[in-house]
Amino acid sequence: MDFTFTEDQQTIRDAVLQHCSQFGDDYWLDHDRSGEFPEEFYAAMAEAGWLGVAMPESCGGSGLGILEACIMMQAVAESGGGMTAASTIHGPVFGLEPVILHGTEEQKQRMIPPVIAGKDKMCFAVTEPNTGLDTTSLKTRAEKVEGGYRVNGEKIWITNAHVADKMLIIARTTALEDVKKKTEGLTLFYTTLDRSKIETRIIPKMGRHAVGSNMVFITDLFIPEEDRIGAEGQGFKILLGGLNPERCLLGAEATGLGRVAIQRAAKFAQERVVFGRPIGQNQGIQHPLAKAQMQVEAATLMVWKAASMFDKGLDCGVEANTAKYLAAEAGFEACQTAMMSMGGMGYAQEYHVERYLREVLIPRIAPVSQHQIMNYIAERVLELPKSY
Repeated sequence: MDFTFTEDQQTIRDAVLQHCSQFGDDYWLDHDRSGEFPEEFYAAMAEAGWLGVAMPESCGGSGLGILEACIMMQAVAESGGGMTAASTIHGPVFGLEPVILHGTEEQKQRMIPPVIAGKDKMCFAVTEPNTGLDTTSLKTRAEKVEGGYRVNGEKIWITNAHVADKMLIIARTTALEDVKKKTEGLTLFYTTLDRSKIETRIIPKMGRHAVGSNMVFITDLFIPEEDRIGAEGQGFKILLGGLNPERCLLGAEATGLGRVAIQRAAKFAQERVVFGRPIGQNQGIQHPLAKAQMQVEAATLMVWKAASMFDKGLDCGVEANTAKYLAAEAGFEACQTAMMSMGGMGYAQEYHVERYLREVLIPRIAPVSQHQIMNYIAERVLELPKSY
């Protein structure tokens, strides 16, 4: 096993950190306060080609893997932009994986290049108000009509739906009572977000204010046949193919946040003098930060492993879920420890660690809860009976 970055991977990390350095702490704090989408950051990342890091070269991407995408997203979060910066571009980096794996060549050429170029913003419309993680029970219906489908329903916690041009959406094309398995009868589409048929409402929330989370109300939306991804009724199976990369990316972003929080706290501990000595000289400050540092780096290795397995075409469900769990916990512990080690100044916005702590809660909650991951590991690894 070799855990050393290749020259290209190290170049990606260094280049992304350098590119993100033009968007400093004040930029992210201002957007956190205003709630405005980081258009300048999004455009700069698209112009530099980073949105296509894991997209095929035939579609204008770099043709690299999810591992390289994880290296990039960790650096984005670590730069100080945190989950706000990462979530600004998170969807485009991995969201079209179902199109890559199951779309026609015409669909790939039509759908992917505008996203990579930053011309189309996209969102990922799966979760619903009354189903949560029980995706097979979702209520949004897509009724077959001439030339396509007529869609009605509601979605919730849809990131960037308020600024998106396109959406990847899953809907039920066959009623639940008419299928043999709950996983059947769901169909995936990538289509235009027609605002004459779709209403979005921002959900006020604790953090990551500049990247909106939305309620989405869909009324008689027509989706043409050519916007269906894969076979009708196979959407759940297709969707699963994109979940492991997302878990890897969330893990990378959480460890990036953990890293920058520890860096900020360690710097503060060197400079803050109390009772005639820097507080970083005290083991009560050193040991919690050192522990958090080790936990973040251990979780990072699990992220690299899971992403590497995905890129090799191996089954990585256990590894991707484990990586997401460990990274979210390590990132949270790092941000909380950083804030507490800085005392009152850790609570002040000017030091940014309180923003990191608010944002690092996201990978603990989404896209799958820590408890659901433990259910998955208990069943798949320990062969224990299903508990829900």
